[in-house]
Amino acid sequence: MKIALVDYHKGNLLSVERGLAGVGAEVIVTDDAAVAAAAEAIVLPGVGAFADAAAALDELGLRESILAAVEAGAPFLGICLGMHLMFAEGVEHAPVGGPNPRGLGLIAGCVEALPKTDGAGRAYKVPHVGWNSVEFGEPNALFDGIAPAEFFYFTHSFAAPASVATIAETTHSVTFPCAVQVPGRPVYGVQFHPEKSSDAGARLLANFVAIAQQARR
Repeated sequence: MKIALVDYHKGNLLSVERGLAGVGAEVIVTDDAAVAAAAEAIVLPGVGAFADAAAALDELGLRESILAAVEAGAPFLGICLGMHLMFAEGVEHAPVGGPNPRGLGLIAGCVEALPKTDGAGRAYKVPHVGWNSVEFGEPNALFDGIAPAEFFYFTHSFAAPASVATIAETTHSVTFPCAVQVPGRPVYGVQFHPEKSSDAGARLLANFVAIAQQARR
């Protein structure tokens, strides 16, 4: 299974590449829009800020190629910032007085800052860094073989809005979506880092590879 790991020049991709290779995927690390457009499956990793990453996708011609591949049926997995970029817009590093940076628009909504207090006024550390349990309800192929409330590794300061795409949640000051799926399509995002989440993370990556194999174009 050949998976395009999108390199938009904003972070180290080695751990994601190793994680995918470790569960049997052939990984092509690429910043080439044509390669991404023709990919059998796409993983969009995430390190950095929403505005910078969105601008890089545009500068490299990757926005349209990713959307073309997804529209043609390529399975997709966004990780951390890669999940944020699935949404219509985000506030991180937005220009003062200007419009919010545009995401890929695969899911409606705006990615906002994670609150530093909960509803009772208790303080929480932001960035949210560490292991948190992930709660999911309806069975989903992405979580096949993973127990509800399993722990995954998080590191982020912004969170996606609740939407019909939500398939799992976690809580840190507030409860927020930590996994999403475009309804009816093999297009997923996770807030946590499966490549840093031990056996549970490896299982999730293996599940995505299996989903991609079944949906091979």
